Amino acid sequence: MLQPSRPPLRVWVWTAATVALAVVAALLWRGSDAAATQSTTAAPADVPTGTPAGAVSEAWSTAGDPLPESVVEDGRVVVGTRHGVRALDPVTGAEAWHYTRSNARLCGLTATNGVAVAVFATEDRCDEAVALDADTGVRAWTRSVLFRGDATLDSTDRIVLATSPTGLATLDPTGNTLRWRYAPPDGCRIADADVGSAGVAVLQQCDGADALQLRLLDGFEGDARWTRDLPAPEAAEVRLLGADRLLGVVVGEEVQVLAAEDGALRQRLPAATDVRLLTADAVTLFLTGGTLSALDSTSGAMRWEAPAIGLPSAPVPDTDTATPDVLLVPSADGFTHRDPATGVEQARSRVGDLPAGGVAAGVGPVVVYRLPDRVLGYR
Repeated sequence: MLQPSRPPLRVWVWTAATVALAVVAALLWRGSDAAATQSTTAAPADVPTGTPAGAVSEAWSTAGDPLPESVVEDGRVVVGTRHGVRALDPVTGAEAWHYTRSNARLCGLTATNGVAVAVFATEDRCDEAVALDADTGVRAWTRSVLFRGDATLDSTDRIVLATSPTGLATLDPTGNTLRWRYAPPDGCRIADADVGSAGVAVLQQCDGADALQLRLLDGFEGDARWTRDLPAPEAAEVRLLGADRLLGVVVGEEVQVLAAEDGALRQRLPAATDVRLLTADAVTLFLTGGTLSALDSTSGAMRWEAPAIGLPSAPVPDTDTATPDVLLVPSADGFTHRDPATGVEQARSRVGDLPAGGVAAGVGPVVVYRLPDRVLGYR
């Protein structure tokens, strides 16, 4: 009988090498970003037409940390979690898509121009940015960044702003371009920053200076347009409210309303504990002490006032997915539909026990109400 022949030594070597490579590949995959990333996509949003009814009630609720300043984008409600981003159907509150990274921390999240831009930290720094189509969850772009671990995100049309005490950076949300960076002068740090249609407003605190310095930078180039000092009482709060056609700055116990063109003072308002600003084209809205004040966005003159417990979102053109040309003002008994130019009440959507301090946006028959730590849907 013939004895079975043994394979040549080289076959054993090749086999061992193949097995070793497979084991190494499996281990690398388990520790890779690809293995740690989970994502789903969705069909385009299908939001019914219409406007909120005369009486609405809470239909859904979801927590979020962080939350974009504007949670409604392209027919979805965008919220953050510790490790990623979720997008919800505004009518039902059901998840439409998600993107998560189990090996990374979500540093910041913002939504503009049809995308949700998220920045993740894989080490001590926030080092990776990704843009996801807000409608479908499809990835639009990814790029490496080098932001501090405490960087925060904000956005306006075609600009995403990353802010930290030692510098600023802007990204193009519709591409992956890092447009420009800004570092404060030696001996200064950034106390606050905001981005809007006027550009990027920066509050700087410099060693030995009696006043903070307010500087407006061009949003696309980063060049300084003007600079002015803001004297403030010792230990007084100084913070930015917005950087649109009118700039708002809290200085101690008052709100200073400044012209975007040159920083000239246009108006003074009393400052309450929680002061906020919204620009709605021809008017700029300030919420302070339970009163919503609408100022002319050019002159700063008072147009109208109304009681409010929260802010409306900016009105949008008449589309299939938004309540057209109306401000949904949160009030003690629900959402008051007001004309932006005159403040005249056009309708009301009554709600029992509406929480204070939110921002209301109309999406078809639904009111999406963003609070500091959660989002509610009313219909």
